[in-house]
Amino acid sequence: MISKVQTEKAPAAIGPYSQATVVGNLVFTSGQIPLNPETGTMEGATIGEQTHRVCKNLKAVLEAAGSSLDKAVKTVCFLKEMSDFAEFNEVYAEYFTGKPARSCVAVKEIPKGVLVEVEVIAEK
Repeated sequence: MISKVQTEKAPAAIGPYSQATVVGNLVFTSGQIPLNPETGTMEGATIGEQTHRVCKNLKAVLEAAGSSLDKAVKTVCFLKEMSDFAEFNEVYAEYFTGKPARSCVAVKEIPKGVLVEVEVIAEK
């Protein structure tokens, strides 16, 4: 059975998708960008500030699905600039202490002109 996840503690989807989908014992989040769910605006100018918001959004979505950041098994990270990798890594490590498997790539553009987007697969 597939179920959709929706929480007001993370930004609403900006397209035809769910914040996350639960299949069996796994949670698949959509990519989260640094939008503040209360204001709907981009939060933070630096990669560090934006990464904090992205991780807070992911935490909220995972909790709404009955999971947590500690149960993450895989993340996929998108950076606007690979030169931001070290600062991104510092903040990311504060949230993903279990060190899940990860891919991290630089991309040409991210929605809303932000610097970072992250998606997660986690156990429920």
